[in-house]
Amino acid sequence: MSQCYVGSEIGQLRRVLLHRPELSLERLTPSNCEELLFDDVLRVQVAGKEHDYFAQVLRNNNIEVLLLKSLLAETLENPEAVKWVLDRQCSKYRLGSTLAESLRAYLKDQLPMDMATILLGGITRQEFKKEVPSLAYALKDPYDFIIPPLPNHLFTRDTSCWIYNGVSVNPMAKSARRRETVHLRAIYNFHPMFNKSKFHFWLGNHDYFYDHMTIEGGDVLVIGNGYVLIGMGERTTPQAVESLAKNLFKQHAAKKIIAVQLPQSRAAMHLDTVMTMLDRDCFTVFPQIINDKTRHFILEPGNSKTIKVNASEPKGTLFQTLAELLEVTQIRCVETGGNTYQQEREQWNDANNVLTIRPGVVIGYERNLYTIEKMQAAGITVHTIPGDELGRGRGGARCMSCPIERDDI
Repeated sequence: MSQCYVGSEIGQLRRVLLHRPELSLERLTPSNCEELLFDDVLRVQVAGKEHDYFAQVLRNNNIEVLLLKSLLAETLENPEAVKWVLDRQCSKYRLGSTLAESLRAYLKDQLPMDMATILLGGITRQEFKKEVPSLAYALKDPYDFIIPPLPNHLFTRDTSCWIYNGVSVNPMAKSARRRETVHLRAIYNFHPMFNKSKFHFWLGNHDYFYDHMTIEGGDVLVIGNGYVLIGMGERTTPQAVESLAKNLFKQHAAKKIIAVQLPQSRAAMHLDTVMTMLDRDCFTVFPQIINDKTRHFILEPGNSKTIKVNASEPKGTLFQTLAELLEVTQIRCVETGGNTYQQEREQWNDANNVLTIRPGVVIGYERNLYTIEKMQAAGITVHTIPGDELGRGRGGARCMSCPIERDDI
């Protein structure tokens, strides 16, 4: 059995989790897309073809592609997993007791793949086609959702992220995404691929009210050598970084955590929208945000119950800190390409959000010409994929992929 382990950002990628956009994207409309965290509606068929192209590029590079919907359906073949999922997705606290019981009965009658389709894509009152003596149900119009769709599952990086010999199943910042975590917890706890593997749950595998302790995988970069780089911005809080760090240190899975302060803006939603690792000594960065003045903190193990936080400004810049930890002379930075206007456009279109599949080889959107030119000039090989529709979801190749197995550096 293959190992569930991610030792770096740039080591050979071997297995990755994707989610092909389907029904959930069809549910996006101009009236609900903002609530569902999208800027616009996407052409679903075109987005699907672009995603298929991305998956094929991965396969062409000998990387095993796992699909979320298939894993969830296989998980739901287990009656214990079905009960566990429905306890959390169809609770009386979300739906009211009468509607919850009726919906549970309806879903339990579905085949596993059909149940997965509904859980991911949602179901309306009209599709449910049952009369339920429920006030919550009576107030819904025919096209109102009983189960809302989860279009952001497209970005598998965020809901869970593997860090060395374990996984963080992330408490999500936005309500439109919080139900996603249930599906990943179900897969990692019940699917045969994972429940017979040995790994740690670093965070999120409990039915807690996490309150302000939120984190998303786009902010987490496993830079290797026992170090982790984490952004703190719109979606990831200091509370979550501290908790994750304590759990990693307790199991001796990490030596240090480098926490980077980001602006609270959608354009810099996650660290990987402004910075990703291309090679042992090379990062792509959006210089307006990641530069010599970027504030960062170093977290280290303290005693058995505490961590040390370098609360004052570190002696060096972020790049000097990274060079020291990665044991290289200096960090080479490939900045977002073009003039000021072109840089802003390409950063918005995820020019920095590339997926490194092995040292010096990355996958990114073909539309970001200026940044691709600069990467190639720096000796980086870029496999390009179409992203005219996928890119409008504000996520690139790294956002759309969750590595399950990757080599150390």
